[in-house]
Amino acid sequence: MQTLFIGKNLLFLHEVESTNTYAMNLLRNVNVIEGTIVYTDNQTKGRGQRGTVWSSNIGQNIISSIILKPTFLSIENSFYLSKITALAIYDLLTDILTSSQYDIKIKWPNDILVNQQKIAGILIETNIANTAIKEVVIGIGFNVNQMRFDEFERFATSLKLLTAHDFDRELILNLLCEKIEKWYLKLKQQKLAFIDASYLAVLFGMNKTMPFTDSVGNRFKGEIIGVSNNGKLKIQLSNTVEKECDMKEVKFLI
Repeated sequence: MQTLFIGKNLLFLHEVESTNTYAMNLLRNVNVIEGTIVYTDNQTKGRGQRGTVWSSNIGQNIISSIILKPTFLSIENSFYLSKITALAIYDLLTDILTSSQYDIKIKWPNDILVNQQKIAGILIETNIANTAIKEVVIGIGFNVNQMRFDEFERFATSLKLLTAHDFDRELILNLLCEKIEKWYLKLKQQKLAFIDASYLAVLFGMNKTMPFTDSVGNRFKGEIIGVSNNGKLKIQLSNTVEKECDMKEVKFLI
């Protein structure tokens, strides 16, 4: 693995309820090396955003959690961790898939899409001490060789479904570690403007009018104009009205 620290310490578990939960418990009991990765073949109680479940067939995908210690990052800028993780997955996909054949996008707040189908998701959990970020666990579910998604068939895809080829999951994990480290080092160097520009350039629906529903089920349309540093989606409702929504307040209708 061609990295400085991410993925140098790998903890493989044949089965675990949740790699994120395991990693968070590990941090409570052990002084874990930054860049440690917990990964598994079978996650029995995988979690997504909004209390959803992340389901994955045994031994077919990448189910992992990365432990980082971004003490240099303010709480207000914590969403940059989601941005750089999404950009790392995006870069990996563009290395594997021909961009002229596949529409690869980052969908706010935590999904990566290919041809408007979900291929990866991110779940970030943070330990805060004295109003500062102490540690984070970045959970990544990446669909690699799975061919069927049952009730999620319309909305999910995988590398194998897209290409009709099997992929070496260990190789994909190694490449993912390299991409995440590259972007994490940019974040450490405070290249926030570059990260913002890169993120918005591949954000699903950017500068387009999209249909949404709010927290009580009301439907509305608005133009996506950006994402704030603290992770709120910026939506232009009219020439004079702009709205910032967190993930509990708005949902895409696609």
